[in-house]
Amino acid sequence: MLMVRLQRVGRKHEPVFRLVLTDSKNGPKSGKFLEILGSYDARRGEKAEFKTERVKHWIANGAKLSDTVHNIFVERKIIAGKKINVLPKKSPIVSAPTSEGVRVPTESVGKKPAEEVRGKEEIAETSAEETAVEPEAEKVALETPV
Repeated sequence: MLMVRLQRVGRKHEPVFRLVLTDSKNGPKSGKFLEILGSYDARRGEKAEFKTERVKHWIANGAKLSDTVHNIFVERKIIAGKKINVLPKKSPIVSAPTSEGVRVPTESVGKKPAEEVRGKEEIAETSAEETAVEPEAEKVALETPV
């Protein structure tokens, strides 16, 4: 599948990119491309030159855009649409374990009292099983030569 993406050609701390048409299987640093469709200077965003007719031609022929290129084209009104969020998703913050070392799920608030008691018993059983497994792991670690 053909893809329009950015290929870095700038020096260290001087990000300058080429807009290239390449096969999606080629890596971004491979240097293999079919056609140069423009250039983009990241520090001077307004100094970007694109061959808009060729870009529209390749999009019409089925070439896909990378997310960053899509956002640049939407910003410059070369294509219509919304920007795509390219930032990674934030991972949830893991809270510190409680003093007992057993985390009580927050879903138990809406349960009936009988279900809560049974849920706590299951947690106690699983914590007992976990403590039984840990000494075996320590023994194996001590016996293996380094």
